[in-house]
Amino acid sequence: MLLAVVELTRVFREAGPLAYILLSLSGVAVFIICERAFALRTTAVLPPELSEAVLLNKQTSGGRYSVLGRVIEFAERHASDPDATKAYARLEVMKMERGVRYLDTIYTGAPLLGLIGTVWGLLSAFSSTRDQMTGLPDPAKFSQSVGYALSATLLGLIVALVALAGNGLIQRRIDHHAAQLDVLLERVIARVRPKAKEDDAVAP
Repeated sequence: MLLAVVELTRVFREAGPLAYILLSLSGVAVFIICERAFALRTTAVLPPELSEAVLLNKQTSGGRYSVLGRVIEFAERHASDPDATKAYARLEVMKMERGVRYLDTIYTGAPLLGLIGTVWGLLSAFSSTRDQMTGLPDPAKFSQSVGYALSATLLGLIVALVALAGNGLIQRRIDHHAAQLDVLLERVIARVRPKAKEDDAVAP
C-alpha cells in the first residue's frame, strides 16, 4: 500500500500541476453525478402514487415536494392558461439538467489537460535526467520519467470516461422523466380546464 502511494505521488510530480487539476475535476464530476442521481430519483420527480392519481383522474396531493406536484399546483393556480403550465413544465425539465453541461465540459477537456500534463512531464524529464558528465539524458531514468509523464494522459482519459458515463446515465434519466411528464401534463391540463370554465361562468 505504501509503495502504491509513493508511485501515485510520483505520477503527480512528473505530470505537473495539471494532474492536480484533473484530480479536482474528477471530484467535481463524481459530485455532480451523485447529486443529480439523488435529485432525479423517481420519488422526487414523478412519485408513483401521484402519477397514478393523475392518470386515474383522482384527487391529488403532494404539494411542492416533487416536480409533478409543483406542476399540478401551478396548473391549478393558472387553470385558464395551459400554455403557461406547459412553459412551467419545460422550466422544471431545465432544472433537471442543472450541472449536466459541466460534465460535457469535463469529458471534453480532461483528455486535453492530460495530454498537456504529459508534455509537461516530458519537458521535465529532458531537463532533470541529464547526466552531469556527458550532458545527455540517462536512458534508464529518462524512460522511467517518460512512463510516469504518460500517466497524465491516462488520468485525463479516466476522468473523461467517468464524466461521459455519468453524463449519459443522467441524460437518459432526464429524457425518461421528461417523456413521462409530457404524458401526465396533458392529463393535468385536461383535468383543470373544466374548473377554469366553471369559474369563468360563475364570474360576473
